[in-house]
Amino acid sequence: MEPETRTLSAAVREHLRQLCLHEFPCGTGSWNKSRFLPQTSRVWRELIPREEKSLSPGEETVEDLLGLVRSAHSPWALVEGSSAEDLFLKELAIQNPLMLKDSFFYTYFRSLRVVDKDVSLVDKELLKFVKLEELVLSANQIKEIDTTNLPPTLKVLELYGNKIASMECLCHHPPPRLQHLGLGHNKLLGPLESLHVTSDHWPNLVSLDLSFNNLTDLQNMVAGLQTLKHLRLLLLQGNPLALVPHYRGFTIDSLARLCVLDDITVASSEKHLFRGLSRSEDLLAPEAQLLVTVGNLRGVLDSSVLDPEPGPQGPFITYNYYVTYDFVEDEEGEGSQYGGVLAEIIKPPSSLEQLGEDILEEIIEDVEESLESGLASLSELGEMEESIVSGASEPLPRSTDSAEELAKLRPLLDPRLCPSPGTVLFSTVPKPWSDVIPCNYEMQHTLKDLVPLKAFLLSGTVVTVVEEKILSWPVEQPSSSDSPLAAKKGKGEKDKKEKEKDKKDKKGKDKAGKGEKEPPKAQKGSKKQKELPKELRQDPPILRVLGSSPVVLEPLLAGEPFVSTVCNFGVIRTLEADRLTLNRDAKKNKKGKKVYENDYQPEPLTVEIQIQLIQWRSTEEALRGLVM
Repeated sequence: MEPETRTLSAAVREHLRQLCLHEFPCGTGSWNKSRFLPQTSRVWRELIPREEKSLSPGEETVEDLLGLVRSAHSPWALVEGSSAEDLFLKELAIQNPLMLKDSFFYTYFRSLRVVDKDVSLVDKELLKFVKLEELVLSANQIKEIDTTNLPPTLKVLELYGNKIASMECLCHHPPPRLQHLGLGHNKLLGPLESLHVTSDHWPNLVSLDLSFNNLTDLQNMVAGLQTLKHLRLLLLQGNPLALVPHYRGFTIDSLARLCVLDDITVASSEKHLFRGLSRSEDLLAPEAQLLVTVGNLRGVLDSSVLDPEPGPQGPFITYNYYVTYDFVEDEEGEGSQYGGVLAEIIKPPSSLEQLGEDILEEIIEDVEESLESGLASLSELGEMEESIVSGASEPLPRSTDSAEELAKLRPLLDPRLCPSPGTVLFSTVPKPWSDVIPCNYEMQHTLKDLVPLKAFLLSGTVVTVVEEKILSWPVEQPSSSDSPLAAKKGKGEKDKKEKEKDKKDKKGKDKAGKGEKEPPKAQKGSKKQKELPKELRQDPPILRVLGSSPVVLEPLLAGEPFVSTVCNFGVIRTLEADRLTLNRDAKKNKKGKKVYENDYQPEPLTVEIQIQLIQWRSTEEALRGLVM
């Protein structure tokens, strides 16, 4: 069912009715009847100036009636936010109510404001306002306007917050004297909108506001605006086209007469910095670049101190902590190879991909020995794992089996670990516990599809702190008799050893013939052969969300260069856990401080995050970015 059409003239009449211009204390009535007696009933003596007679009972003076309208405590006062025109009409309805006729209204109004009245149709009744210069119809339901119903005297037209999808409807017979056009917060979309901002339609336009629409074609839009010779003030922020790095510089260099862009004065120094950028139009890619930085993570609970010591058969437990955030997915499907399951989008370096089994066995061997000797703590284990990574922002390699198992368990995960539709979940490198965990994470996102990016910035991202718990179990080595493959392998190794022995014997004889002494053979059993390290089997990670918080990104659309915040998730540490952690560290370092219950003030769980919209600050910087 379509909503009822409400005309502008009906809204104006309703507004005048609500002003109660013909009711007390306005208009005529018993409260002021002596002031409006017929002139014929007055005798000649009443024309002689004299002191005013006292009013009859029930009447009020003009000053008292005006006081009832002007006083903020009066029940007849205007509501807060009323216009100056409303107050003037109320006072005129007290001082001279006989003037309030339709002809007066149509010639009096030079400014007409009808805001948030559900107006959907501008009808031809508006043409009766013969002196109208300013028309404000913001926050209504207008989709199109028949410009033949707009008075030709109009100089200001504001249509903010409506449902206008194209400027084409305004270009048939636009008001010829229009100097300001406000179309912010509408639904303008498409490359053809640049055809509707030329001097053919708006020859006298000085100010144009197209902010917070869905305009994407910066080059063509600026080409149309170049024809507006009188344009001095322009607002385009909030559009997807304003997210590209060259937006401000390219616009300023292309529109030499512009004085204000997005409420920021265009200084002569800024024009100099961007000089010549418009001539590099063919090199400017329509894509946005955002840099996400995750700093220190503080106030994490050390869960390892609450677990019992592992036995010979395990489980050996390790804890790691990382931060996730969701970000809009690029059209190339960035991160799709991870299946959308806690995707660590930063790929490991090629050196990690070439790690052989020998290196991994060495790591497992070191971990096994450190656990059995009791010399390494779980945090040291995490440091060993981290040491194989080159670069602070590179993630540890995950086994394919583990990722597949995690994908199977995804329905059981906390919903906060699942990205929103159209987004990908990014994460920092998992790191072991410490009082301050430096994430040292930087990720530059380059996105070509700007409209979904704008929608994402309006909705914001969600930052989550995750605890990853991994249980490892020793795997028993199968005996040679149980495994035919091992037997075959053992036979092959035996043959290989015999061949090597024959070569050594032959070489030794040759050396003996030349007078060289053969090296003495090692005595059997003199050194115990080093045993192969036990293999560790890892269970799928157990994930626990320690804190989750939304981050507002809308300021990036409003012109802010970056959003920087410290997400505070509250206190999750406990007195008992901190005591155990300090005792463990005191034994390790042979020093430490005690935790007393009276002065115990745990640090809240916090993480530092910054999202920066990259904008070039000069032509030199832009050209350098293009070369890179």
